[in-house]
Parts: sequence; structure tokens; C-alpha cells
Amino acid sequence: MRSKTTALLAAAAIGALAMAGCGADTSDDNKGGDDNKGASGGELNVLMVGNPQMKDIESLAEEHFTKETGIKVNFTILPENELRDKVAQDVATQAGQYDVVTVGAYEGSVWTANDWLYNLQDLAEKDTEFDVDDLLPAMKGVLSKDGDLYAIPFYGESAFTMYRADVFEQLGLTMPAEPTWADIESLAAQIEGKVDGVTPVCLRGLPGWGENMAVVGAMIDAFGGTWFDADWNAQMNSEGTSQAIEFYVNLVTKYGEAGASESGFTECLNNFTQGKSAIWFDATSAANTIESPDHSTVAGKVGYADAPREDARSGWVWTWAWAVPKTTKNLDDAWKYIAWASGKEYEKTVGAEVGWTRVPDGKRSSTFEIPEYKQASAAYSEQMQAALNQSNPEDCGVQARPVPGCQYMAFPEFADLGTKVGQELSAAIAGQKTAAEAIAACQVLAEQVSEQKK
Repeated sequence: MRSKTTALLAAAAIGALAMAGCGADTSDDNKGGDDNKGASGGELNVLMVGNPQMKDIESLAEEHFTKETGIKVNFTILPENELRDKVAQDVATQAGQYDVVTVGAYEGSVWTANDWLYNLQDLAEKDTEFDVDDLLPAMKGVLSKDGDLYAIPFYGESAFTMYRADVFEQLGLTMPAEPTWADIESLAAQIEGKVDGVTPVCLRGLPGWGENMAVVGAMIDAFGGTWFDADWNAQMNSEGTSQAIEFYVNLVTKYGEAGASESGFTECLNNFTQGKSAIWFDATSAANTIESPDHSTVAGKVGYADAPREDARSGWVWTWAWAVPKTTKNLDDAWKYIAWASGKEYEKTVGAEVGWTRVPDGKRSSTFEIPEYKQASAAYSEQMQAALNQSNPEDCGVQARPVPGCQYMAFPEFADLGTKVGQELSAAIAGQKTAAEAIAACQVLAEQVSEQKK
């Protein structure tokens, strides 16, 4: 969820997989990798999303992995939307071009359910140096099927509340440790117009299942709503869901950033780090940039609190993780790469050579005990760990639902539905329609999916 998502392309990718998946040959006879040696000294083709943490690993692999194992790694780095499309094509056509791919929590759930990924549980358990028990329960939960891991987290995130402590002190305000959304609205009203150049809140409004709907989906859970009930009945116009949507539209239009309907994670991150907003609810992974003096004008001036709540918390679980498509034959070498990339020693390598705020955190308990990391992340690591420990994709909100997922729902059609709903809500923020009109349109969209799923 961290990086900008073009969800329509993602939906097309998922759709392509869905069409081809039933007939997908997942036997071990398929070609995988460039040289197909399947042993140390071979080559691996790794496809990664173009986030900073992945670019770091590309710079470190030759010195710290290839020299140790003899395995050459050919990296392909693509934007998030292009990566999803590329992987979908590779699996659908049985090309077997990639041995390791990065998948998000959503794709991990859907692709695992369709048996497109290798089960990595035995490899993880047998590799004692890897220490699979050190992985955070939330990360294991979102990447597992029937208790077995099908992908290994590279870094993970939940969500929490970030606020300008200096602005709050100036205005005599206090952010509760566990704020409600009503608290956020009340604080926003007290900040409005009091500090030049600072809007009370910043929330994503850019349409997309991985953009504005990550925030709204979490708010729906908090207000007691859901997209669908346990029997796949559409619930977009139910009391809890409609209340969350009306609250979101009202909060953003009254107190949000300029151009909110076009602001995603990246835009809000830039807005907040440039000191233009006082409160931001979003991914915990934003904190290391906020606290970096090289990238932020508010480093050292920010406080962190839990995700807002009403009937439930607004938390979520997201990760970028390593998976091995069943179209590769290089499973053993692929595991060696994954074990290195998500291992404890790799984190220490990043800390020593790139910087401790660049450590791909949020996946291992032991990370929070590294002295250098603790010092670098002192402002936020305690709240980050608490948020990660409280979020469970199998137990979101207060209503039973047909599939897991907090800020998303883990079924193939969700990407398309989530983006279309996001477009309706973005239009409401832009003043092109009322919240009530948007809710009615969202209900129609959800009912179309409901008819397919029942």
C-alpha cells in the first residue's frame, strides 16, 4: 500500500491470471530462470517493485550474496502496477521468466488461493539460521494458507496516527494515545486557520484500491461497516459503511489538504514532511522518511499515536514479500536468495552500509532489539510495533465477512471494485457529487460483484 497503485492495471493483471489460472500447469517440468541449473553457481531472475528498499538490495546483492553463494542475480525493477501486469503475464503464459517476485499482501492471498506459488514453509523451518519464528505473527498471517507460508515478508507495515507535536504544543492541544475519529475531527476543527500554511489533516483521496481505499477501507472497519457480509450481500449502504464514507468525505473536504482528490500516499508524505499538515493517518512505513533530516523538515517534531477507532481500530496489515512462482525450477537457489534478503544479517548490512532508517523493518521481532535501529527509530518504533501486533487480517472490524483482509478484501474481483469505489469517493471529495450519491453508486457496484459471488 505504500507506493502509488494504478489499480486498473492491477485488476487487469489479476483478471488475466484468473482467466488462465484454472488451466495453469504448475508442474516442476516448466522452465525457470535463465540457466535453469537449480544449484549454487547458477542464476536467478528476480522481479521487484521499485521501492527504495528494493533498490538498496540491488546495490548490495553482488557483494553480500553473489560472492558468498556464487549465484548471480538478474534484477528487474518495475513500478508497482507494471510489476503486477508482468507477473500475471509470466504465470498466465507459463513463460517461467522469473524465479522470485515481490508480491503484496493482497496478491499473496489471491495467488496462493489459486495455487500459483510454491509453499515455502518447509524450507523456512529447515533453515534454522533464517529463524522463521522471529517473523511477526501479522506478517505470517497475511502470507499464509492453512498455516503454511507461501511468501516471505521483506518489510511490513500497519497504520497509525502521525501528528505535529510542535503545532499541538503551540495550540495547547493533546493527541490521545488511542484517539477516536471523533477526536481527530475535533482536533482538526481546533487547528483550522490557526497556523499559516498548515492544513489540519492530510488523507489520501487519489482513487485506487491501494490508494484512497486503503484509508477508507480501514475507516469502514472502524465504524462497524464492511464491503460484504458473510453471505456476500453488498453492504456499501449499510449504517456502518455509509457512516464511515460520509465521515471521510466531510473530514477531507472541511479540513484536508489542497487537491485532496489527487493526493495518494506519496503526495501526503511530501505534504507532511514539508510541514504542510498537522495530522496524518497512514502507513507506519512513512515514519522513517518523516524522521530523516535529509528528507523531512519536521524530523524530531512529530508525535505518533495509535490508529483512530470507533467501534474497532482502523489498523491494517500490508507487506511486500518474496514469492516463488511454480513456473520456476530454481526453487533451492530462490530460497537461498529469499533467506538472505529477509534474514537478520541482511538488516544489519543495510544498517551499516546504507543507514539504520533504511532497514526493511516491520517483519521481525528481533529488529526492534538492535541497538542501532532502536536509536534511529526511537521516535516511532514502539508505536509501530504495537500497531503491527494489534492488526490481524483474519479479524478486522466487528462484522463477519466472507474473506480475510482489513483495508482490502482478498478476492480477485476486489481490485477492480475497490478502484471503482475509490473513483466515486474521490469525485465526492472533488465536489462532483454528494456523499449520498457516491454511496448509492458504490452499492450498485458491490451488488454486481455480489451476484457473481453468491
